[in-house]
Amino acid sequence: MARILIIDDESQIRSMLRLMLERVGYEVVEAPDGIEGIRKYREKPADLIITDLIMPNKDGIGMIIDLKKEFPSVKIIAMSGGGVNRPEGYLDGAKKLGASRTLTKPIDREKMLTAVKETLKENIPDAESSA
Repeated sequence: MARILIIDDESQIRSMLRLMLERVGYEVVEAPDGIEGIRKYREKPADLIITDLIMPNKDGIGMIIDLKKEFPSVKIIAMSGGGVNRPEGYLDGAKKLGASRTLTKPIDREKMLTAVKETLKENIPDAESSA
C-alpha cells in the first residue's frame, strides 16, 4: 500500500489523519513542520504528501516550492484553515506552486480519502509508461 507523509504542526490533526489513513491500509509517517517534512521525504520518499500550509519554522508554501524544485513529480495535497485570512488564498497559491489537490480545514473524511485515492492514481500512468 502507498506511503503517505503527513506534515502539520497540530498533533491532533496528524493523529486524526494517521488513524483515518491507516484504517484504509496506507502506511503513514508524520512531521510537525516543513523542515522535518523535507528531511523525512529526502530520507525515504513517500508516495504522497499531505501538508498544512500555515506552520512555524517552514510553512507549507515554502516546503512545496523546495520539494517541487528537488522532486518535480512529488504528489502533494495541501490543506489550510486559513489562519487570520481566508484559506482560499493560501490554497490557490499552493495549487499554483504544484499541489495536486487542496482541501479546507476542518477536513471532511470522505473528501480527504477521495483526494488521496485520486492523487495516488495519478502516479500509475507514469509508472506504466516508463516500464
